[in-house]
Amino acid sequence: MMLDFTVNLNSLGFECGLSENEKEFIFLRARANGLAVCGCVHAAFLCKLAYSLSIGLPRQIEDIDMVLLPSNISKKGKGLTVGVLGGGHIGKQLVQVLLEKNGLKPSQINISSRRPETLEEFVKRGIMCYFDNQRLVAWADVLFLCCLPSHLPKVCAELQSHLPKHCLVYSFLSAVPLNRLAQLLGHSFILKPQYEFVACDSVNMWLSRGHVTAALKDPEVIDASCPLAMRGGLCLDPKWLFGLLYSLLNMCTAANVGSTEALGLINELFQLKGPGTVAFILNNFVHSSYASSLTPDESFPWINLVDVQSKETPLSCFISRNNSMQGCLSALYNSVMVDPLKGKKEPGKPKDGTLSVITPSHCKKI
Repeated sequence: MMLDFTVNLNSLGFECGLSENEKEFIFLRARANGLAVCGCVHAAFLCKLAYSLSIGLPRQIEDIDMVLLPSNISKKGKGLTVGVLGGGHIGKQLVQVLLEKNGLKPSQINISSRRPETLEEFVKRGIMCYFDNQRLVAWADVLFLCCLPSHLPKVCAELQSHLPKHCLVYSFLSAVPLNRLAQLLGHSFILKPQYEFVACDSVNMWLSRGHVTAALKDPEVIDASCPLAMRGGLCLDPKWLFGLLYSLLNMCTAANVGSTEALGLINELFQLKGPGTVAFILNNFVHSSYASSLTPDESFPWINLVDVQSKETPLSCFISRNNSMQGCLSALYNSVMVDPLKGKKEPGKPKDGTLSVITPSHCKKI
């Protein structure tokens, strides 16, 4: 048996060769790791909810896809289809997380990359890998943009006239503002998380867990990544959560589901039933004047996600002022993202009982 005598030798550590001034910037490594972990787990949370919702939806969306798809593109099987545009570091990590945390089948994931030959590990697992961005967006229900910012203008020009209205675009490009991305794509069904980072003593938690997939097996990391109560120096703009909820509502609208049934599906999805929970109602998503004229069989209107993530909405006002709903949403996040073998938290019961982390503001109509 051969032993590695270099293990735990401080003289070979990353920090050993740094000057005192350089050591002040070590926290940037923790920031990069934390953003990668949280970016992937939040994307996986969205996919998990969208996948669960798609099971209960009628097949209208798939029927529409089959009409729009070119004859050389096949959309076999049922359920959510996920496209990853970009096969670099973040794209690969995201795909691994989606496979391990979401239970998605390889046949439900496609990757478009300029170098598909570097994705052999995913090809062996049954994932389709190619370089054809238009083919990818025609096939996918959810599209993750993981390309380099420098490639974005060309990518958007290629996709602009090929994006189906119901395809949810999820951007990992933090340097590109949401409004600019919407303009480049000619598309408003876009979700873009906005993170902020503050150096603090707890940032090193993001460095001690290794690879993203390994980190996400730790319940403490999942708890620290909870969108409404993040720790480790990171925080997420709550408008991301509002956008996520409206995106699920749009999926119901795309499937021609009536407003009453759509609310039932979303409440069931978020386990908002029984004592101690607060269920969503019509007025939480649309203004009361519109809600009063909406019949049970009539679908919700299509919601512009760019507006949702830049303005106050009925939903943002409701969640911001309702600690019980915040607690239910946070408890659900932990229960569905923690490895079942590690145990679950009981939905509807926040860890510390005080999750008033969103500061209510003056709510204006959009």
